[in-house]
Amino acid sequence: MAATRPDTGGQATAPADGTTAETAEQDAEGRPTDTAEDTPARPDTDGAAAPAAASGPAEAGAGPEGPGEAGAGDTAAPAAGGSRRRRRVAAAVSVFGELLITAGLVLGLFVVYSLWWTNIVANQEANRDSDAVRDQWATTDDDGGGDTAPPPEFDPQDGIGFLHVPAMTDDVILVKEGIGLDVLNGGVAGYYDTPVESAMPWDEEGNFSLAAHRDGHGAKFHGIHHIEEGDPIVFETNNTWYVYRAFAVLPETSRFNTAVLEPIPEESGATEAGRYITLTTCTPVFTSEHRYVVWGELERTERVDADRTPPEELRAAD
Repeated sequence: MAATRPDTGGQATAPADGTTAETAEQDAEGRPTDTAEDTPARPDTDGAAAPAAASGPAEAGAGPEGPGEAGAGDTAAPAAGGSRRRRRVAAAVSVFGELLITAGLVLGLFVVYSLWWTNIVANQEANRDSDAVRDQWATTDDDGGGDTAPPPEFDPQDGIGFLHVPAMTDDVILVKEGIGLDVLNGGVAGYYDTPVESAMPWDEEGNFSLAAHRDGHGAKFHGIHHIEEGDPIVFETNNTWYVYRAFAVLPETSRFNTAVLEPIPEESGATEAGRYITLTTCTPVFTSEHRYVVWGELERTERVDADRTPPEELRAAD
């Protein structure tokens, strides 16, 4: 018996699975159903179409002309400029630091040269000249003159004698003519020939005035500040020991103060003619701003014997 279909009132009803009546009839007649080619493709969120659609706004923002990319460029440009400035500052600081180090090394080498090497060179020169003077003395006949007779056959440029000041130094200091650097840089003391001409120890009166370096170039008067009133100052010539006694000290005076060199050095307290000795050098140490002055007065003289026996003041200091 044939099955009867329910009456739908003349209206087609859609199958429960969502197919149309035509599709159902075609299925019933055995014809193939519509394929994917006949139906529009649904958007596939896993396919390429979805990313393309989704990436539109993002790419617009990230692309070269999108607002997002323009913002990143504005931030990157100042950052790059700041980095370059920091590199330039760092390079400048590095160069400046290297210059400071170099300047420090140069200054250090100059100090070493001034305070150490010049002493070595000057002392070597002074030793050679001192030996030459003593050799000359050894070959010179003593004329038997007294304490007012000059050393026989002496050249003041070679040296006129030796200064001994135990309170100041253990060195025996050769004394030459002049106070120029060409003289004093040789590690010796020089007697003034200008602006006030010095007297000689063998003169009957006057001021035997001397100068020497206090630092560098032998620094023969470096310890002048150790001299006190009453300390002996001895000058040795070929035939005579001149023994002076310190009686006044002037720790600081102008380098232009030539009154300290006068035949009667009134600043020392001297009021009458005599046989004086004056030692001068720069002060403070390592400067030449002022002068340090020590005055002495001749106490006695002694004849040099064959053994050149020093006066008792020098023997006591040994």
